[in-house]
Amino acid sequence: MNSNVFMIGLGLIGGSLALSIKETHPNVTIVGYDINTEQLELAKSLKVVDHTVTMLEEGAANADYIIVAIPVTQAEKVLKELSQLSLKEGVIVTDVGSTKKQIVQTAQAVFSDNVHFIGGHPMAGSHKSGVAAAKAHLFENAFYILTPSNEASEKEMNELQGLLSGTKAQFIVITPDEHDKLTGVISHFPHIIAASLVHQAEQYEQENELVGKLAAGGFRDITRIASSSPAMWRDILLHNKEMLLEIFDRWIFEMHKVRDLVEEKKAESIFAYFEQAKQFRDQLSVRQKGAIPSFYDLYVDVPDYPGIISEVTGHLAEEEISITNIRILETREDIYGVLRLSFQTDDDRKKARVCLQKHSYATFIQ
Repeated sequence: MNSNVFMIGLGLIGGSLALSIKETHPNVTIVGYDINTEQLELAKSLKVVDHTVTMLEEGAANADYIIVAIPVTQAEKVLKELSQLSLKEGVIVTDVGSTKKQIVQTAQAVFSDNVHFIGGHPMAGSHKSGVAAAKAHLFENAFYILTPSNEASEKEMNELQGLLSGTKAQFIVITPDEHDKLTGVISHFPHIIAASLVHQAEQYEQENELVGKLAAGGFRDITRIASSSPAMWRDILLHNKEMLLEIFDRWIFEMHKVRDLVEEKKAESIFAYFEQAKQFRDQLSVRQKGAIPSFYDLYVDVPDYPGIISEVTGHLAEEEISITNIRILETREDIYGVLRLSFQTDDDRKKARVCLQKHSYATFIQ
């Protein structure tokens, strides 16, 4: 494949896509663009891209593929800007946004028949950001949703999947409406719930300061996703407004139903409610990547003495095992504390467990 790819946006997703393309198609030339000049220079120095440009028209003119790897609201503006430029006939344009209906409608409205737009959403991410965190295998075994516009034929679909074959992702082709409904249920709305739980805790803390102290454990874990980018989630919610309003109504109905069970003390029904949820949740794949990045945590019992954390991380560094997050859950005099280490993948977690057990550390997975 001797093609020119124009990558607009050199963050985690754009950088990882570029690396996966370069790994599989060494003859492809990737030109990068980002409004953040530091990211742009870093992408070039890390050899994530072959060349960089500072203006859209410079990179778009000779592109066979244009990948718009920026937040959805910005992506809409960029698509409109691209439509005003002189593009190669037959160019394939795609994006990576978390909502699809509005972006596909925009593309169909602004592009001519000679531009083939295919909406894209790689369902993988990381708790790190920026091109420095980019990895060629970020999307391996993840679902990669494609939502073609009316102008994209099976030929263009196959070409794009061929370009992105290095992601080793599982491609699924659905309509933009289907995509937004699915992601609304399993990604967008859960983020709203997490944020609302945090708001509720903050309000109760004004009545009792113990709320903040007690929320430091499990509550903090189950609301992790509330720490995501506020700007990104503002844009996603506004883009998926119609579907989320429908989910809001169903959720409110569900909460009223559970409230009635509690008020009427229907013990068997309450048990059945939790039992049914448990059964469905336990059937979900633990290895398959989904719309929300997984947390691959390893818990390590560590004695309380100076230097223990650097000792643990040193062993992992020796075997080149990268940690995405580290947290001390409990440290008290003369009692073993618990170190929670988070990893990018399940494979990294397994390697870390073998490594630390080799050095006589007790580890466990929750």
